[in-house]
Amino acid sequence: MARRRKLYEGKAKVLYEGPEPGTLIQYFKDDATAFNNEKQGTITGKGVLNNRISEHLMTKLAEIGIPTHFVRRLNMREQLVREVEIIPVEIVVRNVAAGSIAKRFGIEEGTVLPRSIIEYYYKSDELGDPMVAEEHITAFGWATTQDIDDIIALSLRVNDFLTGLFIGVGLRLVDFKLEFGRYYTEDTLQIVLADEISPDNCRLWDVETNEKLDKDRFRRDLGGEREAYQEVARRLGVLPEAGPMDLKGPKAIQ
Repeated sequence: MARRRKLYEGKAKVLYEGPEPGTLIQYFKDDATAFNNEKQGTITGKGVLNNRISEHLMTKLAEIGIPTHFVRRLNMREQLVREVEIIPVEIVVRNVAAGSIAKRFGIEEGTVLPRSIIEYYYKSDELGDPMVAEEHITAFGWATTQDIDDIIALSLRVNDFLTGLFIGVGLRLVDFKLEFGRYYTEDTLQIVLADEISPDNCRLWDVETNEKLDKDRFRRDLGGEREAYQEVARRLGVLPEAGPMDLKGPKAIQ
């Protein structure tokens, strides 16, 4: 097994140094968390499924000109990605009222919003990922006005494309979270889509029944989490033939 230096471990993924400068290996775990890590558990095979789903969606987005950090999938649980400087702001795009926005404004869950809403959250587990405004983002130097303009434009393009893609397989894209990073080359700087796109950070409902096929099943103790993720992968045509087999990541060296 390859020995790679572990650079970072988050709630759902581990990042190792890549085989070439400027690359990383992103390993998908089965760990599941909710409510700022207050609830923890495991969804067997989730890492395998999310790796395949995110690979498929990132590839499709690249085909329409969305720049991403994704390079290629390496195996069942790992993918090669470009090393980027992550902007510490999570972008949430909402099409249908669900989760926190329904609670905050007393909107019945499932209400279609009159237009897509973009919200910003500061990436800080210690602070509970507080919602912020563009003024906070620029005042604290997390991103420039031009960065924000690029992020908004990319987020809306991603939303338009994914909404259509999911509708095509009988799924409603209720809302989703995106992360972006700065990708540096010798003479250019580009804002690119990073992290992952999967049922971990998308709310996906069946268009006919409104059955939840995402991490809300874990958040709300609905059960059937693994089957829900498998159903999303099946509809997208990326369910691993061998099933969500286990695969250990590279042995980390400190």
